[in-house]
Amino acid sequence: MREMDRIPADFREVWDAFFAQRFTPSAFLAFARQFGPPEPHVIDQFHHPEHAEILILSNVQKDGKPTGLADAGTYFHTDYSYLDMPARCTTLYSIQVPKVGGDTLFADQYAAYDDLSSSMKKRLEGLIALHHYGNRDDQDRASRTVASVLTADQEQKMTWVRHAVARKHPVTGRIALYSVSGSSFGIEGMPEDEAIDLLDELKRHATQQKYQWRLKYGVGDVVIWDNASLLHSATLIDPNDPRTLWRITIKEERRS
Repeated sequence: MREMDRIPADFREVWDAFFAQRFTPSAFLAFARQFGPPEPHVIDQFHHPEHAEILILSNVQKDGKPTGLADAGTYFHTDYSYLDMPARCTTLYSIQVPKVGGDTLFADQYAAYDDLSSSMKKRLEGLIALHHYGNRDDQDRASRTVASVLTADQEQKMTWVRHAVARKHPVTGRIALYSVSGSSFGIEGMPEDEAIDLLDELKRHATQQKYQWRLKYGVGDVVIWDNASLLHSATLIDPNDPRTLWRITIKEERRS
């Protein structure tokens, strides 16, 4: 039997793209769907014209207009934690790499939770964080580290949602810190100042250098990560140093 005869028909395009070291939009989407249902980003003006599930991340401009989202997530967060059903995983396809920077930082939230004192773990049991689209640490719409600015129509689609501060992983069952950075704005039943103090303390702990790993991209790289056990942060680059990636985010699936 020839090698190609063993490849399922619905995976053939991904197989071919892998060995060609180049993804078409359809092949990238077919690859991502192996991990679950893709969810289009709320910022729909930067959806790929062929497939809305692909979000274009780019600082490149054409005819004076942006072709993609330029400064996406330049603070530690976990994708779609502002949705009731958050992200399972995120995958990026690197098309254009800047001369300097453009790395992604990851922080291991299994290890961050494991290293907490037993008293802190006890304190976190049952605590529910309140999430909304945005960056708790920077809400200045003119800042490069604010959460990507939404239109009025897009803002209307966002609601408050609830997630555990220390969350059991839906697949592995291990506990990881989850609602400590990014879109967590408070803790249910806790005074606002006390809640923010606790969330900030946990964020400082969870993003220590010892938990971090830095990824540097090359052209053609495909990266996928687990949002339930990792925080991640994009890094700022020179706006005039071109960079382009495609992003697909896979949502968790509700279990019966």
